[in-house]
Amino acid sequence: MFYLYILYSTCSDKYYVGYTRDYVRRLKEHNSSEGLTFTSKHRPWVLKAVFLCGEIESEAVRLDRFIKKQKSRRLLERLIDVVAPTGVLAQLVRVPYVRD
Repeated sequence: MFYLYILYSTCSDKYYVGYTRDYVRRLKEHNSSEGLTFTSKHRPWVLKAVFLCGEIESEAVRLDRFIKKQKSRRLLERLIDVVAPTGVLAQLVRVPYVRD
């Protein structure tokens, strides 16, 4: 299964969106990996939302790219707060125990 995740950096007040098979491992990597990346500059990251995308990686990639192309903080905050996304993102299923 592939998951779409939204991270938040409290020190930089920024969001990050990504997809993975293991969002717990991925969060640890964002918070500890070596090298100069976008996420390494804005640590620590907090997991704000996780959505189940399905078993096909290309669908997870498509949804990830769609969200990133929107360049919308408001969209990310709505995804974090709203239980059921609509439109193109309607297929996302929230993983409930991650939510604040």
